[in-house]
Amino acid sequence: MVDPAPFIFTTQVRVLYGDTDAGGVVYNANFLRYFEQGRTELMRAHVCSYKKIEEMGLILPVTETYARYKAPAHYDEQLTIETSISELNKYTCRFNYRVTRQDQGRSRPTLLVKGYTVHAAVTREGKLARLPEDIMARLRVLVTPPKNQRHPKTV
Repeated sequence: MVDPAPFIFTTQVRVLYGDTDAGGVVYNANFLRYFEQGRTELMRAHVCSYKKIEEMGLILPVTETYARYKAPAHYDEQLTIETSISELNKYTCRFNYRVTRQDQGRSRPTLLVKGYTVHAAVTREGKLARLPEDIMARLRVLVTPPKNQRHPKTV
């Protein structure tokens, strides 16, 4: 039996001048904003908006993050953010990311950054809470478990 193709949500972003540092490259922390953009758009398209989750009395703060920088990005480049979900339980969800750029003359995109974020469902008072079952059901169909992972912290 062949495993189903992994679910990968794709978002495009153009690098703003304000995203770059004095060296002319995207400042490292701004890739976390790109991760957020990919995650937010995946959720909006396939689960629900974060605003709707907040209306349920929950927030989903980042509890863990990892980024491995492979190549720089520069002002005005068009980047692709690939977002997937690799882990889900009743309290937390792990999103994986790959940020790439298509360079002229190359058949494959250049990998710029790969990483992940883990989010926990908590109340506005900061108490750990279960993700609502309807949200869990929508997320569950998107989960793609990692294959042949060398290290639990890499994607």
